[in-house]
Amino acid sequence: MNATVNKTLRDSAALRWTALLLLALAMFCAYIFMDILSPIKDLMQTQRGWDSDAFGTMQGSETFLNVFVFFLIFAGIILDKMGVRFTAVLSGAVMLAGAIIKWYAISDNFIGSSLETWFTNNLNHIPVFEQLGVSPFYEGMPASAKLAACGFMLFGCGAEMGGITVSRGIVKWFKGREMALAMGSEMALARLGVATCMIFSPFFAKLGGVVDVSRSVAFGVVLLCIALIMIIVYFFMDRKLDQQTGEAEEKDDPFKISDLGQILTSSGFWLVSLLCVLYYSAIFPFQKYAVNMLQCNLTFTEVPADSFWSSSSVTFVQYAIMIIVAATAFMFNFMKNKGLKYTMLAVSIIALVAYCYMGYMRQSAESIFAVFPLLAVGITPILGSYVDHKGKAASMLVLGSLLLIACHLTFAFVLPAFKGSQVGGVIIAYLTILILGASFSLVPASLWPSVPKLVDAKIIGSAYALIFWIQNIGLWLFPLLIGKVLTMTNEGVTDATQLNYTAPLVMLAGLGVAALIIGLILKVVDKKKGLRLEEPNIK
Repeated sequence: MNATVNKTLRDSAALRWTALLLLALAMFCAYIFMDILSPIKDLMQTQRGWDSDAFGTMQGSETFLNVFVFFLIFAGIILDKMGVRFTAVLSGAVMLAGAIIKWYAISDNFIGSSLETWFTNNLNHIPVFEQLGVSPFYEGMPASAKLAACGFMLFGCGAEMGGITVSRGIVKWFKGREMALAMGSEMALARLGVATCMIFSPFFAKLGGVVDVSRSVAFGVVLLCIALIMIIVYFFMDRKLDQQTGEAEEKDDPFKISDLGQILTSSGFWLVSLLCVLYYSAIFPFQKYAVNMLQCNLTFTEVPADSFWSSSSVTFVQYAIMIIVAATAFMFNFMKNKGLKYTMLAVSIIALVAYCYMGYMRQSAESIFAVFPLLAVGITPILGSYVDHKGKAASMLVLGSLLLIACHLTFAFVLPAFKGSQVGGVIIAYLTILILGASFSLVPASLWPSVPKLVDAKIIGSAYALIFWIQNIGLWLFPLLIGKVLTMTNEGVTDATQLNYTAPLVMLAGLGVAALIIGLILKVVDKKKGLRLEEPNIK
């Protein structure tokens, strides 16, 4: 009888997963906005005069304040002083404010305004940052790109603050339960944001036959309004949970300098942090250029304007099929009935083939790359559950690195060789993109749940903040580097769909090689020091 009285919201699987769904949907909207301009890089050049340098500098600006003004550390302090709920709502509001600034920068209203004149004449030379070669602006950078970068920096602060808060929220609701599965599922749903963005960003930019890039950003702004509503609903659920348990709201320990000594002397922590920065730097910055890379390496033919394949309805049909692929692949993990389980798998595979066929018929690089997270959605819960029950987290990271290297080298050397073959090129592109997405799903399922094994529970907040900060250095640096390498290796090329991507792709494969070496070292250290990374989370 007593057990029934003491039941809390988190003891109910339905409510526990509802809390997760609210957090995951908020991150889903954030992921869409993160890459909102990635599928329309070519349009940003023709409509707003952003070359690869301007595009890369603007894309890298997202993490600038987190890295150089240590905003992530302040986020940790805010989390400690104000708690998870307040920080979650603040992160949603900050993301929305940054998004609105970015939308205005790209809108027609900005063109010819006094603000455009000011941005053209100012922020060309940033003392100290310029000398260090890390300035978020440069002389000759289009004014719209400068203001968009300012908005994106603000958005980046909110997004990373949200990332830390979501991790804490999942730990709070799932501790001692299906934590790796929950983290993997949250990432799987958030990743669908990448596919959604790839399909709908070009759709809104080209809507009605008139190109307007600001419509894509406006779509992202509306979604961030919805994300804020989701966070507010979570706020009330979380508060109710604390009222039931009678606990004060769970807050992070403050980020203390003395914690650093304890964290930084852990070799396991350093190896996991380096793996994280190398892995994420080879994927997130690549996403920002992937559609343009496909435009440059695949042969597309113009689809007749009056055909079904160029209509707006095909976008919604393809997106509906994509949701079916994701939903059935995800549900496959949770079916107990064997007949039903394999029916789900069959539906998922048939829907995936139909989705890929539609992407090919549309002759669109954006809808081809949108397949990126689909395999991940299906296998991330399997991997999370495997790590929970069987372990082998370090081995999974090694496997992920091998797949990462293979994919980037395929994009660099195999895909261009098929440029003349329309069908062959698209098949290779699809397979490589799916495998890259799968390799990426190995990280959240194995890396994030390993961090609590490496540091004391009291300083877990500080450890996550530090890993996020190290990761953000890569996420700031590599979009910028890819843009600069593209400019250097494509002198005189003015058509954004004729660039040679070999050098940036080899650079990203190099990150995979470094990640592989560190993964192997981590396995040795794990064995020697007994870090328990290969052990299951649930005993």
